[in-house]
Amino acid sequence: MPSKVVVITGASGGIGRACAIALSQAYPKDGQDLVLVLSGRREAELQATADACKQGTTVELVTGDVSNQADVDRMFETVRSKYGRVDVLFNNAGIDLLSATPIEDADMDKFRQVLNVNVMAAVLCTAAAVRVMKSQEPKGGRIINNGSISSSAPRPDSAAYTVSKHAVLGLTRSTSLDGRKYGITCTQLDIGNAQTDMAGYLSKGSRQADGSLRPEPVMDVKNVANSVVFIVGLPAEADVLHLEILASGMPFVGRG
Repeated sequence: MPSKVVVITGASGGIGRACAIALSQAYPKDGQDLVLVLSGRREAELQATADACKQGTTVELVTGDVSNQADVDRMFETVRSKYGRVDVLFNNAGIDLLSATPIEDADMDKFRQVLNVNVMAAVLCTAAAVRVMKSQEPKGGRIINNGSISSSAPRPDSAAYTVSKHAVLGLTRSTSLDGRKYGITCTQLDIGNAQTDMAGYLSKGSRQADGSLRPEPVMDVKNVANSVVFIVGLPAEADVLHLEILASGMPFVGRG
């Protein structure tokens, strides 16, 4: 049985690292080995993720910026030439540079940077993955996009991040539709309040719609990782278009 090749962007910490570790622990499965291709900008942190994966897992580290076309092309050419296929792409890389910033006060260079990393990186990686997935044998594959509950319900003063995650939702639906003829599925994974460096402040106090500052429930990032393991392990006949995983009791429905 050929190895399952999984590409994870933003794997140098947070959700990406947790998912890489969980996947390494879940395989071999049903006689199938795993190849993890981990992408990130911070080489030392990327290596730390690899070191935390289960011993014996094949891990390929690709340092680079996935919002840069040349870096994306280099990564997928490395994967194609060394392993011959891509079974799963997890578009996980993302930033939030303008949290709690009203749009009228936003630094538009930072706004563009959020869109570039959160949207264009996913676009570039999706395009590259589809090229491989539709030409490999057997053809097909699975793409998972790290959305956010902000793709449907924004936080106050978070226009840049919210716009970017709404765009990711559009990418997910377009990829799901256009990938059908190639056996490519696409999942939007919308996460609410996972305990990471990026979202850890929420347990101390987050701005609410009424202007108050209140602590919010958070959940262990392992819950997100287990969700990714589930999606990656599905047979080709099954698709998950949209999955929301939230910290219990967090303000989301109605947003406070």
